[in-house]
Amino acid sequence: SVILTGEQVERDMFYDGNAKHEPGAVVCRVAPSFTRFGSFQIFASRGEIDVLRQLVDYTIRTDFSHLKEPSKEVYLEWFEEVCQKTLSMVLHWERVGFVHGVMNTDNMSILGLTIDYGPYGWLEDYDPNWTPNTTDAGGRRYRFGNQSEIGLWNLVQLAQAIYPLIEAVEPLEAILEKYKKDHVSGWRAMMAQKLGFKQYNQDSDGELIAELLQVLQLAETDMTLFFRNLAQFDVASLSLESISNEDLMKPLMEAYYLPQELGVDEKVRITNWIRQYISRLADDGDTHENRCSRMNAVNPKYVLRNYLAQLAIDKSEQGDHSLVNELLEVLRNPYEEQPGKESFAEKRPEWARNRPGCSTLSCSS
Repeated sequence: SVILTGEQVERDMFYDGNAKHEPGAVVCRVAPSFTRFGSFQIFASRGEIDVLRQLVDYTIRTDFSHLKEPSKEVYLEWFEEVCQKTLSMVLHWERVGFVHGVMNTDNMSILGLTIDYGPYGWLEDYDPNWTPNTTDAGGRRYRFGNQSEIGLWNLVQLAQAIYPLIEAVEPLEAILEKYKKDHVSGWRAMMAQKLGFKQYNQDSDGELIAELLQVLQLAETDMTLFFRNLAQFDVASLSLESISNEDLMKPLMEAYYLPQELGVDEKVRITNWIRQYISRLADDGDTHENRCSRMNAVNPKYVLRNYLAQLAIDKSEQGDHSLVNELLEVLRNPYEEQPGKESFAEKRPEWARNRPGCSTLSCSS
């Protein structure tokens, strides 16, 4: 919940000396646990091993009660489960284009929950190097395409923190190695779902997906709209021999921010990919209805685009909270078609391209 305090708060959004007063508020969040990786690091760094053990034992008994009584073997089981929960969370982020923004160890939940995100956002135009965090703009450590690696880095820090309770490197390394392998297989399965395939085909889908990730960067392409609109292709009604490239691209044109930037070469490469994609769908032999239903269950129609959040903030600052409430209701069902709410599924307008709060954020945003 967000509750206004009735007071004005001085905030310097970009730490550049341009502070201004804005309405103050208290945010209340609820989660089964707010224990983070950093909660264990602090005691390990102090050499307070007895306290570290107490915290790990409490965490296992409270939040992982399905495990047996704490022991070295159970510590390893617990760590592996934390790794798997973290991996699952990151894969879901990658699926919907979410960027956390500040993935340090103190913002990583042992339950694999998305908590304590600072400047966060959803990819609008597909850019694996995008970070919503202005303070991360130099190194782009927390960029979209690096989140699985940062998840692994954080898990390595957690492994180092609990090492004194286990006193063996090899089993911890084996669990971390499993995270890396499982991310590869999990990412492939997730991409196959987004594309509507019944399952990932080891022989053909790798090249098709690799080319897609290049095609998405030929021009500014809205990730959410692109994948949602892919479901429109009805293989049974298409004739690849007779359909023109122009007609083939029509279902996806809505996803391009600057379609005029698409030259002949780009259009040829995109339509070549579409033709390969449609041929791959035909190999599955699935009905359009079944595939469309599956794709729409994993490719959201609505995400909390930064410009929508900023518009809601602008109205709230004027005492009108209607857009906040409307956004909340729409986002309760992000995968469903919602008649009359189509405006919430539109790509970022041009005025929001460089506006603070819409394209650039900080921990004080």
